[in-house]
Order: sequence, then structure tokens, then C-alpha cells
Amino acid sequence: MPNKCCLNTVRKTTFYRFSNSCNLAILLFIILFATTVKAQNDSINKKSDSINAAIVQDFNKKLGLIEAQRISDSLKKVALETELKSLKTTDNLKKAALQKQLQALSKQDSIRIAEKKQQIDSLRKTVKGHPVVGFFNDTLFIIYNKLGSFSAKDRANAISERIRTIAGELAFNGKSIKIVESETTLDIVKGEHIIMSVSENDAIWNKTSKTALAQKYKIIISDAIIKYKQETSLSTLAKEIGLAFLVLLIIYFLIKYIKKLFFWLETKIRKEENHRIKGIKIRNFTLFDAHQQVNALLNVNTFLKWLFIALIVYIALPILFGIFPWTEDFAGTLFGYILNPLKKIALGFWNYLPNLITILVIIFVFRYALKGIRFLKNEIQKGNLEIPGFYADWANPTYQIIRIIVLAFMLVVIFPYLPGSNSPVFQGVSVFLGFLFTFGSAGSLSNIIAGLILTYMRLFKIGDRVKIGEVTGDVIEKSLLVTRIRTIKNEIISIPNSTVMNSHTINYSSDAPEKGLIIHSTVTIGYDVLWKKMHEVLIEAATRTELILPEPKPFVLQTSLDDFYVSYEINAYVKEANKQAVIYSNLHQNIQDVCNENGIEIMSPHYRAARDGSQTTIPENYLDKDYKAPPFHLKINKED
Repeated sequence: MPNKCCLNTVRKTTFYRFSNSCNLAILLFIILFATTVKAQNDSINKKSDSINAAIVQDFNKKLGLIEAQRISDSLKKVALETELKSLKTTDNLKKAALQKQLQALSKQDSIRIAEKKQQIDSLRKTVKGHPVVGFFNDTLFIIYNKLGSFSAKDRANAISERIRTIAGELAFNGKSIKIVESETTLDIVKGEHIIMSVSENDAIWNKTSKTALAQKYKIIISDAIIKYKQETSLSTLAKEIGLAFLVLLIIYFLIKYIKKLFFWLETKIRKEENHRIKGIKIRNFTLFDAHQQVNALLNVNTFLKWLFIALIVYIALPILFGIFPWTEDFAGTLFGYILNPLKKIALGFWNYLPNLITILVIIFVFRYALKGIRFLKNEIQKGNLEIPGFYADWANPTYQIIRIIVLAFMLVVIFPYLPGSNSPVFQGVSVFLGFLFTFGSAGSLSNIIAGLILTYMRLFKIGDRVKIGEVTGDVIEKSLLVTRIRTIKNEIISIPNSTVMNSHTINYSSDAPEKGLIIHSTVTIGYDVLWKKMHEVLIEAATRTELILPEPKPFVLQTSLDDFYVSYEINAYVKEANKQAVIYSNLHQNIQDVCNENGIEIMSPHYRAARDGSQTTIPENYLDKDYKAPPFHLKINKED
């Protein structure tokens, strides 16, 4: 059985662990984490303790029956031995019978002991022992079984208290602790006080004899008390306090000179700005200028300074704790906060390595599958691969849909290999995120579906001049959520795809390159101008307009005959649908010019009502030099 009372071993291992320390910030985090984990494990430990108590209770019942049988056999054996001694030397037959009975009892006692060993061996992996605690929270030995009315826990606590009481005596001699034999146990005593009793069950639990176990416990108790006396003596305490001050002094000077070293480095870095430190350039791109590089180096210098200080403090704490025996265990605890999680992380990573390799293989396969799909997409876009009924502008959106499906399938395949994927917390978070995504993206999903429908309906493409609702402009972006249009005034208007689906859409550019787009404008002219003349004038104006096609020829439609004028509509073919504003402007200018050249006035009915005696509306450049405004005509009727 391991003896944990040897404090020298702990001290040796403490100094060995100093080289494995980390910084103080990580320590504080792990302390908080360990506290949380401990709180979570309390319920599990309580449940385990209750199961352990039930097992021990059942075991004690069986041992009670065996012990009762042993007492009965012992009484019989004493009676037989007494009777055997009282017989005369001539009673050989009766002596033989009594000796036979004694042999049967001895044999039965051996069977009893073997049965007890078998019972105890079956409980070694499940029954939890209780430690006898020394003076500095170290374990001297373990108690596994009850004795009389004392449970194993009560025995361990009582023995620990008795050892501390003895250690409080001023004069102590290891020889004063002795072993005394009683009826069924061996008692370890000091004077008239019993420290503990060693039973047959204790010996079986420790796989030894009662005498050897009692002798071992006697030595452990004596050594622990003597060591405690030595380590708590005034001379030892004085040495330990002096050593602690020496350690603190060393720490002070180390921190002081580390600060000086890093301050010197900081000054050196500042002096080298624009000298040795000139910034970092990658070809013509300046990644860091000199000032930025100096700031980055100063930040690194500050980080390293505090890292070294934290490291020194963290190393110093276990050294200080290790000096005094009652705080010596803190050193191992501090290192345990770092080393135990690191060990768990390393073991967890090692155990997870097969799953990690599986995930990497899955990602590798799906990555090259997506590369193959992307190659097909590029070939369709370039026109190298043609699929009947599948348009080239469908290639990219179809690829994006397939890509999302493939990635989603990849996540489904990878999910069982993720760490903690079977835990209720992981599954609960997944369901919660899915819930948020479903209800938080209802509007977005409708826009996405509308975007997909618009893509495959081929209503318009990038660069087309369209009119969506009341918005007219050129399409500059099509996404799954919105369609963006630039108007002729350079305004960027974003229209949700669901709105596009619910509005009427006019595409001016879809047939313009092949069939041409007909632009049209209406002019109202009075009845005094011949319609044939007006047709000629409008067609001439259209012919002069840049970007209007000569073939098919422009044509004129008379759309209405109103009270004061006729409505003439000029129609002409263009292929530049995106330049309608310029074409209309030029067409209107040409209509004005040609009408003026032909003496045709474009005026409203209100102006025409005061026509006699008024100046013509035609600009002076188009009139004769001798032109004069006509006089007013008056007619006087004379009555007889």
C-alpha cells in the first residue's frame, strides 16, 4: 500500500515541476474553471458515495455472519482444549476424538478466512477507503473496514485525531509507541491510550498478516510525529522564514532588472525609428511604415515584459509554498491546475485524432468534388459546353445552389465526428440556432426564393435597361436578396427580390440588339398644317438623330384628332437601349429645328387664339430679313 506521508518525496517532486509552469493569467482562469467543474461533479460524487455505502453495508452484514461463526468456533475450541487438558493419560480414545474435533474447527477456520478473503477481493475495485490524515494534509494510510461500532470513516477520523493529540505532547519518544495483543486485535498504544486497533480484516485488506501490518502502522505513525516535531521546531521555522525572505528578495531583484532590461529595449527601439527600422514593404505596397513598425515592436516588448514577470511570480509561488510544510501541498496544487488540464487536452487530442483524420479526408473529397463542379460551371459560362435548354447565365447561380447543398451535406457527414456532438448541450445549442435562423430569416428566405425564380425566369441580366415599378435604370447587381439599379441620374436603388416579383418589369434591352427597340414621342400640331407635310418633317427629324437606325425606317402615327390640334407620334428603331435619354433629347431638338425650317409653328391653343397681329413663334434665324408681323384685320359693317 502506498505511503503518502513521506514529505521529502513531495518536496523533491515540487522542485522538479517548476520547469513546467505557465503564466499567472492562465492559472487564475484554470482555478475558476476547476471550481466550476468541481461544483458540477458534486452531485456525481454524492451518488457514487451512496452506492459505495450500500455496498459496504452489505459487505459488513456478511462479515458479521462470518465473525459470529468465528466466535462460536472459538468458544467451542476453548471448551475442547480445556476438556482435553482435564483428561487422564489413559483416555486415549477420548483424546483422539477431541483432537479430531479441534482439527475440524481449525479447518473450518481456514475456510472462513478464505471466504473472507474472497469477499474482500471482490470489493477492492468498488469500495472506497478513508485516509488517515497526517499533520500537513498528507495521507498516512487507508482504512477500508469497520471495527465494532466504528465505520471505516469514523475509524480514520478518530485515528487522525489521536495522532495529532500525541504530537501535541512536549516530550515524545518513538519507542513509547508499542503493540499490545488483545483477544481479536493487535492494539497500537502509547502509555494507556490506544491509538488504533489492527484486526484480521485490516490484514486481509492489506494482503498481509496482523503482526506485519501493526508493525508497519507503528513505524508510519512514529515517523510522522517525529518529522512533524522536527519541522515545527523553532530553529526549523527560523530557517524557513529566512529562506522565504531570500526568495522574495531574489524575486524583487529579478522583476526590477527585467523592467530595466525591457525599458532599455524600448528606448533602443524608439531611437532606431527611420534608421534601422524603416518599415516593411512588399514590392510597392507599404505594409508598415517606420512609426507603425516601432509601435508594433513596443507592443511586443510590453507583452514579453509582463509575460516574464507573470512567469517569475508563478514559479515563485510554489517555491514559497514549498518552504513551509503546512503549505507544501499548494505547490503541487498550483502545478496541477496547469499540468492536469494540459494532460487532459493532450490525451483528448490524441483520442480524437482518428476522428480528426476522418474529417480531413471528408473535407478533401468534398473540396475536389466542388472543384469539378466549378470546372463544369466555367465551361458552360464560356460556351465551351452546351446543354440543351440550359442557358449560360444559369451556370453561376446553379453552381451556388449546388455548392450550398454539397456543403450542407458535408456538414451532415462531419457532424457525428465533431467533439461533443452527442452531448445534450451541443444538441440544444444546435436546435436553438436553427430556431433563431428559421424565425429570424423569414423575410430573407422569401427574397432568396424570389431571387432564384428571377434567375431562372431570365427577366433581365446585368447591364439591361429596365423599369421595375416606378424605377427606371440599368441593372448593376443581381443577388439572392436584392436587385440593384443605377438610374440615369447615377442613383443606386436596391429593390428586394420579393418586391421585384410582385411588380411589373419592363426590359428595354432584351430584344434591342436583334430586333431593335422602338422609341416614340408625340407632337401636337394645328389643323392648318397638312398632315403629309408633318409626316415628312417628323421623319426627317428622326433621320437626323444620331443612334436612330435608318432601317427599319422611322414612321409616324396620328394617334388622335383633338379639338385644336392633331397628335402625331414619331416612331424610330434604336439598338442602344441604355442611351434612351440622349436619343430622346436629340430627337426633340431635331423636331424643333426641322419644324422651324419648314415654317411650322409648335404652339398651344391658348397662343393661337390671339394669332392675328402677333409675332410668329419661329426663331428669327429661320425668318426672312423683310419679315414683319402681320397687322390686325378689322371689318366694319355699315347698316342702311
